[in-house]
Amino acid sequence: MNESFAQAAWHNFLGPSPNWYKQTIVAFLLLNPFFLYALGPFVTGWILIGEFIFTLALALRCYPLQPGGLLAIEAVMLGMTSPQMVFEETLANFEVILLLMFMVAGIYFMKELLLYVFTKILLKVKSKVALSLLFSFVAAFLSAFLDALTVTAVLISVGVGFYSVYHKVASGNKLAHDDHDHSNDTNVHEQHREDLEAFRAFLRSLLMHGAVGTALGGVCTLVGEPQNLLIATVADWDFIKFVMVMAPVTMPVLVAGLITCVALELSGIFGYGSKLPSTVRTVLEEFEAKETLRRNKRTNVRLLVQAAVAMILVVALAMHLAAVGLIGLMVIVLLTAFNGVVEEHQIGHAFEEALPFTALLVVFFAIVAVIHDQHLFTPVIDAVLAMEADVRPGMFFIANGVLSMISDNVFVATVYINEVKDALDAGTITRAEFDQLAVAINTGTNLPSVATPNGQAAFLFLLTSALAPLIRLSYGRMVIMALPYTIVLGSVGLACVMLFI
Repeated sequence: MNESFAQAAWHNFLGPSPNWYKQTIVAFLLLNPFFLYALGPFVTGWILIGEFIFTLALALRCYPLQPGGLLAIEAVMLGMTSPQMVFEETLANFEVILLLMFMVAGIYFMKELLLYVFTKILLKVKSKVALSLLFSFVAAFLSAFLDALTVTAVLISVGVGFYSVYHKVASGNKLAHDDHDHSNDTNVHEQHREDLEAFRAFLRSLLMHGAVGTALGGVCTLVGEPQNLLIATVADWDFIKFVMVMAPVTMPVLVAGLITCVALELSGIFGYGSKLPSTVRTVLEEFEAKETLRRNKRTNVRLLVQAAVAMILVVALAMHLAAVGLIGLMVIVLLTAFNGVVEEHQIGHAFEEALPFTALLVVFFAIVAVIHDQHLFTPVIDAVLAMEADVRPGMFFIANGVLSMISDNVFVATVYINEVKDALDAGTITRAEFDQLAVAINTGTNLPSVATPNGQAAFLFLLTSALAPLIRLSYGRMVIMALPYTIVLGSVGLACVMLFI
């Protein structure tokens, strides 16, 4: 069939995405200049945020980098922000970019050890409730001392490993068969399709428990999330002081979060409760047995090297010996050097997962630059600062939570803590009030923001990872599965801020 030049161009535009999706993106791009002229930059800025969230919500239809990037480019061309402001926002988050570039790649070279350890855990802990609680608690503990994105990278690597093992067998291939596309269900045997769907639901629930766990632990310490360090620096709090000041809110929330994990698994609501199918367990047991038989001195040495580097990683992160990304680069060098991975194309595979998300994050910073330049959050900030002192901490928690669901929580925390510091310096508030508001800002940006993937970088990373389409984890499904956690963490956090702070 002969197609015209226009038809070919339309076919190429956003590739295999549905026509209605392409038409929607084109409509956004055509209408935004009209919105800017008719409604002004402030309203158009909020419309742009909605359009960007639309691209995230339909990440399984089209990776958000391309449509989101087109919206960001248009925003710069329309003068809603400048290339310099986008650069400054990106530079302010350079540590996060370094982390994604190198730490995630470092975890890739540790996947043999991770799959070995987590296969043992999965097969020995047969209670789904206990397993979910373990995933949530370990993710929380690690995120409190390491980094939420690093922990999420581990969870993604483990999830892809488990899924690929079963998908290989379900498609009629042998476990030793390496050339297998686990994103293609065409060859999955009919008798395995139901179990594959159940396995996807099982992995979705574990991954979501783990992702929420990163938020539960990340809020507790100075190093748990990037905005924590920012707030601690402005407030002049050291590690112990930060933990003690936040504890009246973070400890009850941690307990409430773990109870919620158990309740969700027991009730089976909001997409939780799916158990590991017996056929999948059998395949994983067979996989473990074959891996044990195949293991020789070289594989054992590889595992020992990975275990040693994992210990170095934990110590380096816990003691903050360098920026997280630089520690990740060290991990890459050590693992590749001592395990004989010395060819460029072998190393290149490690960067395939993180670099698309890194690019997407820079696009996100362009949207944040629009928020900054058009002062989209200013009315909310001014309204909260004008409130009475006794209700202000609670309202700060709510305002920070709502804005963090929409925007980057690091950006929201930056704006609020600087405003509060200015108020302290001007004598508008006392030091005691400043400390109260700093706690509200930290907990507000960390806890309710689990509501949406754009609220937490770890959630966004999970949504746009190679694992999400495999286990059918869409934006909408993430929002629904996070909803009970959002309600519990938000309400318990708010109550603690109002009662104890």
